[in-house]
Order: sequence, then C-alpha cells, then structure tokens
Amino acid sequence: QVQLVESGGGLVQPGGSLRLSCAASGFTLGYYAIGWFRQAPGKEREGVSCIASSDSITYYAEFVKGRFTVSRDNAKNTVYLQINSLKPEDTAVYYCAAHKLTVDCTFYLQWKYDYWGQGTQVTVSS
Repeated sequence: QVQLVESGGGLVQPGGSLRLSCAASGFTLGYYAIGWFRQAPGKEREGVSCIASSDSITYYAEFVKGRFTVSRDNAKNTVYLQINSLKPEDTAVYYCAAHKLTVDCTFYLQWKYDYWGQGTQVTVSS
C-alpha cells in the first residue's frame, strides 16, 4: 500500500543530464520532507539533497556545486532531482526517503526516515 519508487536513472556520458523521480504511493508526499542519498559501490551512503514539506527550504551537499536541483509536484505526489553536468564520480545508486511533518532540512542526515525507495542506478561513463 505504501511505497516510494525512484526512476529516471541510466547510463550517461560525462557532462550529460538526468532527471530522477521519487513517486509516492499510499501516502501524501506533501506532508513529508524528502531526502536524496546516493551510494557508490564499496562506499557508504551519502546525503545529496533535501526538500522540506515547505518547498521554499532546500539543501544541497557541497559537492553538488549548483549542478543539482530538487523540486516537488504535490499534484503528482512526486519529487524530482534534476542532475546536470554529470561527472564520473556521480556514479551511484540514488535513493529517496520520506520523513513526515518536517518543515526544514537542518538535520536531514540524522533523521530516521519513515520510507525508503529501492534506488535507481546512475552511471556516468565515457
């Protein structure tokens, strides 16, 4: 009944772009903050971005440096992560996670999330 599903990953050359989607089913995404994370092979999961239930508040990891944009479309119950100027080091499985009734992203790396998606693979290779 309740699930969070990522999509939009794929194989892209350096400098290319992807738009990842995080679609919620069985709950109303508008009441949740969404964190984006990624995990490369052999490495721990790291935070990428966060958008609060108030979408005026967002957070981006420093390594993003203006290349990523997070947004939400509550009518579609979906959050997006636009990734531009992809680099080989962006290669990872990207996950979204939902945290209920959260209006800011200050502690998004420390939250115990209510729901996690299964991830979508992003591969950046020439």
